[in-house]
Amino acid sequence: MALQGMTIGQAAQAAGLTRKAVRVYESKSLLPAADRSTAGYRLYTSADVELLTFIRARTLGLHLDDVREVLEIHRGGTPPCNAVRDLLDARIAEIDTTVKELLTLRQTLAETRKAADDRPCTDSSPYRPAGRPRPGPRPRTAT
Repeated sequence: MALQGMTIGQAAQAAGLTRKAVRVYESKSLLPAADRSTAGYRLYTSADVELLTFIRARTLGLHLDDVREVLEIHRGGTPPCNAVRDLLDARIAEIDTTVKELLTLRQTLAETRKAADDRPCTDSSPYRPAGRPRPGPRPRTAT
């Protein structure tokens, strides 16, 4: 009797992923290896699609290792709620740090841009910060 199931394309579309993403998740053991048809095509079940949809949580910025950790906890029979909360809190903290760093960088860029307005366009050296005098000739050293 032939196996029934969804092809990789159908499963990917149902989970909102690409076929390549499904293959990657399978190769990283986030998704169990799919059964194969007699022609060798991967066949996926609705349970596989549910799992793929969960793994897609990566779009929230979770790392694949984090998703793997949650799946292992779940497969062990324990609800992963606390682990998910901890992972989300850690990810939020990472994002807060990144936002702070980006705001600092933005401020520096804005100040540099403002300084560029105060600098005459006749100064042709792009390597010298605004406000610094042009260096004079180097003193010769005796040989």
